[in-house]
Amino acid sequence: MADRPSEERSSGSGGEPSIPDDVWDKFLKETEAELAAAPKEPSARARMVTERLRQQDARGESPESWRAPARPERRRRIWPVLGVLLAAAVAVVAVKPSVIPGDPLGTKDHAAPSVSPLPAETVAPTAPPSPADSETPSFARPFAGSPAERWADGAAGIVLPKATPVGTLSKAQVEQALQQTRTLLVDGNLDPATLRGERPAAALGVIEPQQTELLTRLNTALAKPDEKHDPLSLFSRFDPAQIKLVGDVIKTRGRITFKAGEQSSVAVHADYTFVYPVARTDGSKEVTRTIVRRVLDIQMSDPARYKVTPGKITIRRYDRDVGNSACDVYDGYLHPGFASDTATGAPPTGPTTDPYDRSKGIDEGLTKGCGTVSRV
Repeated sequence: MADRPSEERSSGSGGEPSIPDDVWDKFLKETEAELAAAPKEPSARARMVTERLRQQDARGESPESWRAPARPERRRRIWPVLGVLLAAAVAVVAVKPSVIPGDPLGTKDHAAPSVSPLPAETVAPTAPPSPADSETPSFARPFAGSPAERWADGAAGIVLPKATPVGTLSKAQVEQALQQTRTLLVDGNLDPATLRGERPAAALGVIEPQQTELLTRLNTALAKPDEKHDPLSLFSRFDPAQIKLVGDVIKTRGRITFKAGEQSSVAVHADYTFVYPVARTDGSKEVTRTIVRRVLDIQMSDPARYKVTPGKITIRRYDRDVGNSACDVYDGYLHPGFASDTATGAPPTGPTTDPYDRSKGIDEGLTKGCGTVSRV
């Protein structure tokens, strides 16, 4: 701290005027503050230590305690970002769990594999369909292990050919004959009400009213079925008290063709196979399939030349072949067999056939007796 000038120096006559005490104290305080704020030059030892540490750090030899610590505020900012990314990843997995490699959630066990649908059938195949996978049908995959998995769904598989004029019948009349044939197939084999045993009114409504014998037989079969009056000859039905469909899809494959017929008519030929996945209504989870193939020959005559009902079709032939249904049961319902069923009665005496084989005619190789199917 600076010394104050002596009294003698400041008070003599002719000398410098004396400095008041309060002014001197203020000067000293301001001087001390400036000295404290002034930068201090490091000592020689401090400069030497700093230079040695700098050189070690350049060589990668600096001790960890000397290096500057990471800024904690930056590290804290990382966690909100990671939280957002983690939430987004969880959302993606919840919507599409298949993105996880290896399927740790086990979702693939219940998902149907991607299969390419077959093109529409336009001509008779030359061989039965190739064996499908060996999977067992289930509620999740009712067509697993069946070649029908690649077939069309329901009415979408009944594809009509392009109508053209035939004889004296116009294109519109031929188109009507094709549409009425389709109605007969759809209502008789795919309609949910028909399948649970109700009256197929739409199918019956397209039949020529003058076919009184056929209509009488069908009406009797629907009301009081027996061996001579079997509704299964033209319609597919299951007892709703015992059997239920699995899912809402019935697989369909076949074709419709037409040509000029006798008596100024168009002759329509239909050949279709329907595959029904079913289960018992008792709560069982076992699934099986019944396969029904139907062949129809339909005729529509020119009402201007013959005494027929305009817009109605005449059924000239109706055949069926059923795979996996009990034989010699005439209650008007299909009765599928399940793998868990206990064998009762006499063993089958007929041949073993492939119900999916559409390369042969429906009446080829038929013999008397109840046969078995090679696959369902």
